[in-house]
Amino acid sequence: MTAMKQATDFARLLSGFLNSYLPNEKGVSANTIKSYSYTFILFIKYMHENWNVAVTRLSFSHLKKDLVVGFLDWLQKERGCGEATRNQRLAAISSFIKYAEYMNPDHLFDCHQILSIPAKKTESKVLNYLNIDGMKLLLQQPETQKIKGLRNLTLLSLMYESAARVQEIIDLTPASLFITNKPYRVILHGKGNKYRTIPLPDKQVELLRQYMTQSGLLAKENVQKPLFPNYQGQRMTRNGVNNILVKYVKMAKEKSPSLVPDHLSCHDIRHTKAMHLLESKVELIHIRDFLGHKSVVTTEIYARMNPKFTFEAVKNAYKNITADNIPVWKGNNEIMAMLKNLAK
Repeated sequence: MTAMKQATDFARLLSGFLNSYLPNEKGVSANTIKSYSYTFILFIKYMHENWNVAVTRLSFSHLKKDLVVGFLDWLQKERGCGEATRNQRLAAISSFIKYAEYMNPDHLFDCHQILSIPAKKTESKVLNYLNIDGMKLLLQQPETQKIKGLRNLTLLSLMYESAARVQEIIDLTPASLFITNKPYRVILHGKGNKYRTIPLPDKQVELLRQYMTQSGLLAKENVQKPLFPNYQGQRMTRNGVNNILVKYVKMAKEKSPSLVPDHLSCHDIRHTKAMHLLESKVELIHIRDFLGHKSVVTTEIYARMNPKFTFEAVKNAYKNITADNIPVWKGNNEIMAMLKNLAK
């Protein structure tokens, strides 16, 4: 009876955490909840394979610091996860523990022990991005004579113009677009369940109209359908969007290897737009809002990673410092001789 009660306690806490606390009290996005859920799927798998504890017997009392550390090590050693993924799984567990600590204060000591587990330091990654010519070359690759190629071009172009995250692109419907009257714009549903409005240039709107006309997506009855569906008419997966990008990156690289890096992810298209905004002298605070960052500190990484921006900033700083401050005795031999005599 005790084992069943403990198992029910763990199940009840986890269910309340995922189904009520995160979406209703914290306002967490569906994607974050999905990621947190997967953390506990892995944890249950770890407990079963390494400790022979079935999910029906898994109790909250099993959650000890040493066991959680063992789970995190297992992720890295057995599943090949990196430090960043380990830290994400730890963040999910820590969030659950804080919730459980409030709901079940009998385990305060164990909760505090788990919350003391530090995140691992991660290496700073070099940002991949395309210059203007590289981005143009990439967008020249889809064959727009076919509806699939037109869809792919519209998707990649909109991903760049809006600096959208891949999930934000996947979640778009025709209702997300306002392309009938100016100002043209798209509304993106981003992290933290927040929405942001992104302006769209005329050429992007022309491309969207062409694609949506041929796809029947301008009809009122289709406004809630996926803007970029797969062959089954459903929302694409992340892998599906990534496969589209990989295909055209390979084609572009064959035409001009110097313009395209060896590896380019969907998020790198977002980096590309951010870099181009920076090089166009758009202020960081506006780039922050465009990207949907919480803090400009996150956006500053683009300034640090862009040598052209750093060079221009330093060059401009030198202008004001050295302009009119040259001493009158510099280059004046008579005054220099007098100063030397005074020093004797």
